[in-house]
Amino acid sequence: MNRLIIIGASGHGKVVADIAELNGYDDIVFLDADPTKKECGGHPIVGTDNDCSDLKGDVFVAIGNAEARKRIMERESTRNFPVLIHPSAVVAKSAKIGKGSVIMAGAVINPGTVIGKGCIVNTCSSVDHDCVLGDFVHVSVGAHLSGTIKVGEETWIGAGVTVNNNVDICGGCMIGAGAVVVNSIDEAGTYIGIPAALKK
Repeated sequence: MNRLIIIGASGHGKVVADIAELNGYDDIVFLDADPTKKECGGHPIVGTDNDCSDLKGDVFVAIGNAEARKRIMERESTRNFPVLIHPSAVVAKSAKIGKGSVIMAGAVINPGTVIGKGCIVNTCSSVDHDCVLGDFVHVSVGAHLSGTIKVGEETWIGAGVTVNNNVDICGGCMIGAGAVVVNSIDEAGTYIGIPAALKK
């Protein structure tokens, strides 16, 4: 049996299930906090996330919220969290990707990049050479990180964001959709606009 237990029966979970199938998982079940849900993407929901310890199989946390991903992965730390990579993604041989991370369709991960655990690199986004993404970072759809960027833990890079090369972004930030980050960010918060500035 090649089973994957996906925690989080949402739209994100559907995408993860599709990638998991393309990665060879033939038995996919979901767990979700909402006990009224019965299926997700054609796969059964067999319980809540608290039932994980009762089930055998690999585990993937398909929840957008970084704190929730971190909490569940820490709670289930003895389980195997696979790295899921869509076949259409381009991932350099020298790139390193942490457990429980997903690289979605059309994404590009260039040489020398290090991606932490529990990360999401979403559809058609790119992470260029020698970037370092901390644990539980989310790079949203169509966002582009230039070379030699560091992104701190639990930061969310919004859809369509562009980050200039040689920039550091501290942990706990949210970079709003379409923002352009041209300078390093060392204070946690929400940043929007062109150039990106702290939202007051």
